[in-house]
Amino acid sequence: MRLYASRIPALITEIVEALVQKELVEIAAPMVKEVELDVESVLKEYLRAERQLTDEAKDLAHQRGLDYSAHQKIKRQLAEQRKFGLYEDSVAYIANQLIETLLHSQHVEEIFGEDSDLRAAVAPVLKRHMAQADALDLEVRKRIKNLQEGTQDWEIRYQQTLERLKTARGED
Repeated sequence: MRLYASRIPALITEIVEALVQKELVEIAAPMVKEVELDVESVLKEYLRAERQLTDEAKDLAHQRGLDYSAHQKIKRQLAEQRKFGLYEDSVAYIANQLIETLLHSQHVEEIFGEDSDLRAAVAPVLKRHMAQADALDLEVRKRIKNLQEGTQDWEIRYQQTLERLKTARGED
């Protein structure tokens, strides 16, 4: 599963709403926007860290003279070393980061739920949005299958096709 920046605004709102509706957290009305900013910071930090891992993995693959396909394996190894959740572990990792942030946030009045309750409220929202992103990724890959993955042409075409599909679906 993968998180895309375009999904963040919807995710923020749904995560906060889920926690409030299930009465797991209490947030004063004027502080809702601040809590949303806390959630946004976690999601954006995850994207930044994932992008950094990708870049490091590509650089290491290049330095070692390996082809592009090796960068995924290197990325996974780097993530394991740093205890960073990728792919199937991303939802649990992000949920844990969100819980830690909420526990330390000055903007949350009270937390009524256990960590497992909070995780149970947040994880389905993350999974749904990240699964939609996965479907979009598959569609893009299907449309550019004639290009070799990892090449500069592939990277450029991937981004162009992704943006076109998002616009066509009204996701941008």
